[in-house]
Amino acid sequence: MSYVFERPAVLVLLAAACTAVAAQQAAVPASQPPTRLTLADAEQIAIRNNPNISIARLLALAQAQVTREVRSAELPTAMADLTAVDANDNSRITAGLLNNPSVYNRAAGGLRVSQLITDFGHTHNLVLSAQSTAKAQLESERATELDITLTVDQAYYQALTAQAVLKVAQETVAQRQATVDQVGALTKAKIRSDLDLSFADVQLSQAKLLLLDAQNSTQAAMAALNNVLGSEQNQQYNLVDETNGNPPPAPDDPEALVNAAFTARPDLASLNDTLLAARQFSTAQRDLWMPTLSAMGAVGGTPVRADQILSSWYGTAGANLSIPVFNGFLYNAEEKEAKLRAQAAQENVRNLRDVIARDVRTAVLNAQTAYQRITVTQQLLDQANFALDLASARYKIGLSGIVEISEAQLNQTQAEIANTNARYSYQTALAVVRYEVGQ
Repeated sequence: MSYVFERPAVLVLLAAACTAVAAQQAAVPASQPPTRLTLADAEQIAIRNNPNISIARLLALAQAQVTREVRSAELPTAMADLTAVDANDNSRITAGLLNNPSVYNRAAGGLRVSQLITDFGHTHNLVLSAQSTAKAQLESERATELDITLTVDQAYYQALTAQAVLKVAQETVAQRQATVDQVGALTKAKIRSDLDLSFADVQLSQAKLLLLDAQNSTQAAMAALNNVLGSEQNQQYNLVDETNGNPPPAPDDPEALVNAAFTARPDLASLNDTLLAARQFSTAQRDLWMPTLSAMGAVGGTPVRADQILSSWYGTAGANLSIPVFNGFLYNAEEKEAKLRAQAAQENVRNLRDVIARDVRTAVLNAQTAYQRITVTQQLLDQANFALDLASARYKIGLSGIVEISEAQLNQTQAEIANTNARYSYQTALAVVRYEVGQ
């Protein structure tokens, strides 16, 4: 006895919509072929073009100028003066000053020079602190490059995964279309019922939904890759899969990698330099209590002068020793603040070391698990392919129904997607290990 069912209208409409989308995409004129892109090329493009790299580099250059600014206190200062005064006869400045300076008619020009002789280490330690901060900024720039490189690797493998899943979805649609055609022919010949054809149509519609999702994921992954490459264009790339063959084994000694990370991680080096800068600044703040010895000199001429100014030129030189006595405990507070900030910087270093140790061990464990998943998913795929072959053969000779072959097709598709995800997830896990180690 055969049972006849109408195909659900929703499935018919969905199939028609998928067919229309495919026809519309086929009607779009082909643009220029995608650019061939390897992972190494993508990393180099991102380092050149990503704005975060430019920001870090500019900040490093700016910090280098701060070092020059601080060092300027150790160099001579020269100032040229041009002065002209028209004063009231026999007048003095009597308000706002303890003395009564005389003011004379004059026009003169001269040069003033001052030079710090010593402040007993205060300025020197400020310069050292600025240099350490500049070095920390350089390490931050390198850390940004590693961040961008990891993001490129993740986006690249995600795009490869999306393209591989898209290929699986296309093959699945073709396979299930062939099944629909086969079952349709058998239904017309009254060998199979309309129920079998309805099941086959359901499987085909599900495959088309998978294809639509895969197409969307592929475009989204390509957009993410363009973003990290520093491009605002929707550039399409022909990604080169360099992961074929046997993947390298996962690392098995996380402790050795932890020690290597302590040496190589640029963000840890940056914090160490920041700690050194904080300690040097703390020393500089302590030296605020030391005297400051400076030399000063001035020379110039007065071609236009009052009768009281007898000489047509002037010259003077001297030294000044400034000794701090009391300033409302300002220096004490600044020194204490600097010491506390140095202690906080030391705790930041210790905290990052703990985080690095945890992240390296976690990354190694994730890589080991991902490596094992490749073998398991490959076995699952082999078994699913074998089961699908058996189900297809049994269905052709009438020993099984459409449900069995539909289940086998579904299992085979899921196994192929799982194996694809496992291969690229392992490559991503290795990239994370390299990043955590500072390579």
